[in-house]
Amino acid sequence: MIIPLKGVDAWNAWREANPGAEVDLSNAILEGTDLCGVNLECANLECAKLSRANLSRANLRYADLSGADLRDAELSYADLSGADLSGADLRYADLSGANLEGADLSGANLSDADLSDAELSGADLSRANLSRANLSRANLKCANLIFANLKCANLIFANLKCANLEGADLRYANPEHAQSCHFYSPNVSKEKS
Repeated sequence: MIIPLKGVDAWNAWREANPGAEVDLSNAILEGTDLCGVNLECANLECAKLSRANLSRANLRYADLSGADLRDAELSYADLSGADLSGADLRYADLSGANLEGADLSGANLSDADLSDAELSGADLSRANLSRANLSRANLKCANLIFANLKCANLIFANLKCANLEGADLRYANPEHAQSCHFYSPNVSKEKS
């Protein structure tokens, strides 16, 4: 299935009328396309080319975006809960206010991305590159950040409660202002008083 030339409204109407239809857009070339508010829930967008695309407020719940090129994409306030973004390229993407609860971002490149106010509770960010990313006020509660690169990341007022930061690179990051910041590392013993 491809998105009709009539636009997002026609596509969303078709999706509403055909809720069980499988949408395979793997390897699709949609660079720079305006898809604001599009319904691509559960769609296969594996390895799709979406750089500079406008996906703000899009419904991408449980979509497969593994290996997708989302550089410079506009994903603010998009619903990506439960989505597979493993290995995706999200450099310079705007994910501010996006819902990424339970999403798989393992091995994704999020360097210089804007994740301010994003919902990332329970997300898998293991081995993700978050260098210079803006995570201010992001909810990372119970997120998996094992071996993540958070070098120079903005973590001001981020919620890192119960987040697993074992082996994460936090050089030059500012976690001292994070809310409920409990760095869990099973290899670090607590000092006895």
